[in-house]
Amino acid sequence: MRFRPISPAALADEVAARATAREGRLRLFIDGAAPTAPATLADEIAQRLRVAGRPVMRVSTADFLRPASLRFERGRTDPDARYSDWLDVGGLRREVLDPQAAGGSGRVLPRLWNARTDRSARADYVEVPADGVVIVDGEFLLGQGLPGELTVHLWLSPGALARRLAAEEHWALPAFARYEREARPLYLADVGVRADDPLRLAVLDEAPR
Repeated sequence: MRFRPISPAALADEVAARATAREGRLRLFIDGAAPTAPATLADEIAQRLRVAGRPVMRVSTADFLRPASLRFERGRTDPDARYSDWLDVGGLRREVLDPQAAGGSGRVLPRLWNARTDRSARADYVEVPADGVVIVDGEFLLGQGLPGELTVHLWLSPGALARRLAAEEHWALPAFARYEREARPLYLADVGVRADDPLRLAVLDEAPR
């Protein structure tokens, strides 16, 4: 493997440049555990794209979770449920990813479910222009067939994940281990990034053969 050191700002520049180089509608995933702050990187990329003249919509998977009765059917701390049952994959595809596809309607719902109130988010649909970019941030986005043109994964080693993940979230560590084992997201992503040190990142330029 060959990694290239990069700063967070330079990473945002690089991903934004790759997105800008693509014409038409674009679906961009920023995938990573909460300690890697995927939403922060997504916001930085969005800012750069807007400066470059591309319309951008931000979407977070935190607004596309399934109702609590389904998420917590096996309890609130079941790692397998966290991995496979929390995200409303069908809703995300139906309301965001399929409309944003080439030839899609462009009519995107930015939020589906309010997990805090466990009710519909009651958001209005937004018309995304034909050259618009939808940036989705969240965890466990790769390896489950979600359609997208550009994907970024912020990877943490198991030790770094255990150190940086909030103690009350440690029950989810087996879910992240399963994700690493089954999806191998660092290598599956278009842009794989080692993020053990949040200020000194490294982009995977050459994957193992």
